[in-house]
Amino acid sequence: MKYLVMVQASQADYEAMAKAWDEKAMQEMFAYMGKINDDLAESGELVTGYGLVEPAQTRFVSLDTEGRPVVSDGPYSETKELLAGFWVLDCETLDRVTEIAARVARCPQPPDAPEYPVVIRPLDGGGLNE
Repeated sequence: MKYLVMVQASQADYEAMAKAWDEKAMQEMFAYMGKINDDLAESGELVTGYGLVEPAQTRFVSLDTEGRPVVSDGPYSETKELLAGFWVLDCETLDRVTEIAARVARCPQPPDAPEYPVVIRPLDGGGLNE
């Protein structure tokens, strides 16, 4: 079964990371995530995955009452935490993808960085590549 595994962050986290994380901390984080990606590719469980740019570069598109597009850059009214990156994994069991999510949660980070849960959502059938 395929699963979407998501990590979260806020705009403030991206800004804090740019200011407070030193080069060594950034390299440790990227090396840790790169090792996870390499292991998942080797096991055949990695379908795809991406980190996302900061939320400030997000564009919202909705429709007005006459069906015309309305484009804005926010606001993020009800939540501060947003999607920061994701993987689509093809795993045999929910236990296996939970094991991978726990490994992602152990990613090194500075001591004062916020900790967010890693979110797992099973994907429904009918994807474009199925």
